[in-house]
Amino acid sequence: MTADLRRFQNFIDGQWCDPASGKWLTSVNPATEEIWCEIPDCNEDDVNAAVDAAHRALFEGPWRDSAPLARGRILRNLADALPDKAERLAELEVSDSGKNLTESQNFMKFCATYFQFFGELADKAAGKTFPTQFPGIEGQTRRVPVGVVAAIIPWNNPLWLLAMKLGPAIAGGNTVVIKPSELCATPMLEIVRLMHEVADIPPGVVNIITGTGDPCGRALTSHPKVAKVAFTGGPATARQIVANTANNLAETTLELGGKSPVIVFPDADMDNAVANVTAGVFAGSSGQSCVAGSRGFIHRSVFDEFTDRLVASAQSLKIGDPRSADSQMGPLATPIQVERCEAAVEQAVSQGAELKTGGKRPTHLDKGWYFEPTVLVIPDHTLDIAHTELFGPVIVLMPFDDEQEAVTLANDTKFGLGAGFFTRDIGRIMRLSRQVRAGIQWVNCYRLGAPMGQVGGFGESGQSREAGMEAIDDYTKPISMYVNTTV
Repeated sequence: MTADLRRFQNFIDGQWCDPASGKWLTSVNPATEEIWCEIPDCNEDDVNAAVDAAHRALFEGPWRDSAPLARGRILRNLADALPDKAERLAELEVSDSGKNLTESQNFMKFCATYFQFFGELADKAAGKTFPTQFPGIEGQTRRVPVGVVAAIIPWNNPLWLLAMKLGPAIAGGNTVVIKPSELCATPMLEIVRLMHEVADIPPGVVNIITGTGDPCGRALTSHPKVAKVAFTGGPATARQIVANTANNLAETTLELGGKSPVIVFPDADMDNAVANVTAGVFAGSSGQSCVAGSRGFIHRSVFDEFTDRLVASAQSLKIGDPRSADSQMGPLATPIQVERCEAAVEQAVSQGAELKTGGKRPTHLDKGWYFEPTVLVIPDHTLDIAHTELFGPVIVLMPFDDEQEAVTLANDTKFGLGAGFFTRDIGRIMRLSRQVRAGIQWVNCYRLGAPMGQVGGFGESGQSREAGMEAIDDYTKPISMYVNTTV
C-alpha cells in the first residue's frame, strides 16, 4: 500500500478489523482511472465472524430486549446527522462510482428522510388481540424480529438502497450484516461509522464486510444463521441468491432491474416532458438507475418535435468531472459498462435503428469511463436494445398511434419496475395506471420517491416491495399466543 492510498476496514462485533485473509481489493476512480483506496477482500472466515456476531447480539445480548422507541432513536439520530455529513459521504461515492457530486449530495440528504421515517415506524409494529372459541381463552399476537438480516447493496444509489433495508431491519429489532458492492463500498463503511458515533449500539447489531460475490456474497447468502436476505441488483445474481438460501429456507427480498417506459401524448406539456425524460435517463446518474426511463413511446403527431427537443437537450448536457459544479453527467462506474453501451448501439444501428446523437465516448475527455447521452429511433420493438437493461445513458424512441398500442409496447418487457406518463387527461392517466405493469408510476414527473411510497416491480424486476408503512412487517414475524385466564 502506497503512503497516499487510503485503506478501509471491516466492522465486525463493534470493532474495525482487517480481513482474515490479509488480502485487499482496490477501488478505481471512474473519472480518473486511478486507484484511490483499498477495501477488505473478505472470505468465509470474515462472513462467519460477522454473522456469528450478529446472531449473538440478537439472541444473547441486550439488543434482544431493546425497546422499540430506543431503536427508533438510533435511526432518528442518524437521520439528524446525515445532512452535515452529506458532503463527506458524497465525496466517497464520487470517488468510488463516479456519480455526479451534486446529485450524490442531494441523495444523501434525501436518504435522511428515510431513516427518520423508519425511526418513527419502530414502535408501530403492534400486535392485536383476537377472540377464540374457547371459554376463558384469550388470544393475542405480537411481532418479533425475523433474525439476522444480510443486506446486499449495489453500487448505484447505495445509501438510499441501504436505508430501505437497514431502516426497517433495525426498527424491527433485527441484527444486520451489510455486504456492499466492491465498486462502491466506502460510503457504506462511512455510514456505519457515523451510525456508531451518534448512537449507543451494542456490538454485533450492525456489521459490514466487503468483498466480491464469490466467496463473500455466496458465503453470506448461504449462511445457516442468516434468516433473511435483502438484495438489490440484477436478476442473474438474484437467481443465485435464491439457490444459496434454499438449504436454510431464508426469506428473501429481491429488488431487481428495469427497462422502464415513458409515454408522451400530444396534450403533454412538452417542456416538462423533455426535462423529465432527460433527467430520468441522462442527467445526474448517467442512466445508472434501475428505473431509468430508457424506452420512449411518443405519439406520432408529436414524435418529430419531441425527438428533436430531446436530442437538443441531450447535446446541451455538460459531461465531465463529477466534482465540477457545472458538470451534469459523470462517468459510468466501470469500463465494461462503456463497452456494453457501445456494442448495444452498434448492434442497434446494424438492425435498422437511427442514431440521433451520442453513441460513443466523448472526444474531449482523455481519461475516465464516459459515454455520451444517446438517442436512437428504432424501427420496431423487436430490437435487442429495446429489451436489454444497459445501465447507461441510452434511450430508444418509437412512435405510437393510439393509447392501446402504447400500453402494449410498454408491457412488452420482462421487467415491470417504473413507468412515466405525460398527459393532462385524467381518464387516460387512470387507464394507463391500471393497464401498464409497473410497480412505480410517475405522472408528468419522473424518478421521484418518498418513504411512504413502496418500491418494487413485476416480473424480473423482483417479487418484493420495500419502504412504506408495510416495511416493518417485512422485517418482523407475528407470534400467536393463547392465554388461559381461568387459572
